[in-house]
Amino acid sequence: MALIENKRARFDFEILKEFEAGVKLLGFEVKSLRNKRGSLAGARVVVRGGEAFLVGATIPPYQEGNTPESYDPERSRVLLLHKKELAELSGADTEKGLTLIPLSLYNKGRVLKLSFALVRGKKKRDKRELIKERDTKRAILRSLKQK
Repeated sequence: MALIENKRARFDFEILKEFEAGVKLLGFEVKSLRNKRGSLAGARVVVRGGEAFLVGATIPPYQEGNTPESYDPERSRVLLLHKKELAELSGADTEKGLTLIPLSLYNKGRVLKLSFALVRGKKKRDKRELIKERDTKRAILRSLKQK
């Protein structure tokens, strides 16, 4: 069950390959995420210097009063991946038109995991076709339900 989802990711992007990684978090960030507070909108995964980072994700503090004043809710967070996965991602990220987008943050046992994907942006016409298909399916289901 996902704690936080990036709902626009599957609509705006064509998913080529999915990955799973652990996330290095502070204690109060974990508590905040378990309360389903936070956002992956506008976030991305960046590979720099042999490490992967989650950039642009917003995780508000669990309790405002108990949070250090230097805390930044949009700080970069280190992703925990194997060396083979990092090598694959660093090569794919440099390819033109491809990017790494987080899909969801979820529990796997007691550990929080990030599901992210290598994606290519969809064209406007592809999005329109998707909307049209969705609307026709809804109309068919409505007509069947009324009978």
